[in-house]
Amino acid sequence: MKSSKKFYYSIFMVFFFIVSFIFINLVEGNAEEKDKEKKKDFNPYVFKMVNEVKRTSVKNQARTGTCWDFATISFLESELLRMGKGEYDLSEMFIVRNAYPLKAIQYIRMHGMANHSEGGQSHDVLDRIRENGIVPESVYNGMNINENKHNHGEMGAVLKGMLDGILKRSGRYVTPRWLEAYNAVLDVYMGKIPEKFEYNGKTYTPKSFRDELGINLDDYIEFTSYSIYPYYKQCRLDIPDNWSYNDKYYNVPMEDLEAIVDNAIKNGYSVAWDGDVSEKEFDGNEKGYAIIPEKAWDDKTKKEQDEDIKAPVKEKVITPEMREATFNNFSTTDDHLMHLVGIAKDQVGTKFYLIKNSWGTDRKYDGFLYMSESYFRLKTVCFMVHKDAVPAELRAKLKL
Repeated sequence: MKSSKKFYYSIFMVFFFIVSFIFINLVEGNAEEKDKEKKKDFNPYVFKMVNEVKRTSVKNQARTGTCWDFATISFLESELLRMGKGEYDLSEMFIVRNAYPLKAIQYIRMHGMANHSEGGQSHDVLDRIRENGIVPESVYNGMNINENKHNHGEMGAVLKGMLDGILKRSGRYVTPRWLEAYNAVLDVYMGKIPEKFEYNGKTYTPKSFRDELGINLDDYIEFTSYSIYPYYKQCRLDIPDNWSYNDKYYNVPMEDLEAIVDNAIKNGYSVAWDGDVSEKEFDGNEKGYAIIPEKAWDDKTKKEQDEDIKAPVKEKVITPEMREATFNNFSTTDDHLMHLVGIAKDQVGTKFYLIKNSWGTDRKYDGFLYMSESYFRLKTVCFMVHKDAVPAELRAKLKL
């Protein structure tokens, strides 16, 4: 009898410890999850908007390298809003579909020594609209692969492989049919370009739709700021994604670069921004801000790197020489284009720019992020803006 009691007691104690262990772990797990959620929701920066411009909804470039297109189309949609022409959702992939054959022709003519990547610049969008027109997103979404998000991985590999195969010239020369085959691949993956389409009860061609939008494409100009080019003159910006060779950028000192953007936003104009997003302190996902702390990431200890920022940090004072150095040593490259749509201040008065990204809305600030003045000064490679957004004194100096 005693041994039975001991047995049942032992079973009870084992059961008790198991239940206690599970309960404690659940409590700790829940506490840990709540702690994680608190950290996720906590932001050391509190932003107050100073100026904003009208813009359309955030889109998603998904698994493509077409930020140049998404940023510039967003920019043009804001221009249509600014001009009182209403809200449009224009097709980014119509531009991409028309740009690829031109890249291919250049790649073949340069014997494979030209850029055939997915990247590009803001002027590429304007150039394609000039030559090919534009259509609404509802007319051409460029997805012909039974997926609900853009994905150009396989297509890019097939196109590049085709071009490299053509250049091997197993038949000793390049035939006149290669471009036809190349376009057929684009049609398979992206869909055929519409010659005519119906929109809001009217029949258009891509060019007649462009004409009805009424955007003067010659009103838009691009700026950069590096002393390797003469100031206050136009230059060819030497970056890989500037593949068209023909388009020029106005080169101005760093202070003018910032003054143009500030003047634009304050007067209702937005900016198509191109720059570097490779810094550790650029976080467009969970934190939603980009900063250049006074102490560089690589100079921090592991403990300092792992520490969460609890309040706005002191940032580096950026000089033109610093811009030049990072551009020349490739720590600043043209990684990504986004749409700059506002100016804000944090709780200690530091200026930040509100940026509309093209990575979807499942991010901090629903797809927008805040870029500090220091980050802008150091990491801006170039941008596009309406010429009327340029301060009058600078406009006269550049003879715009």
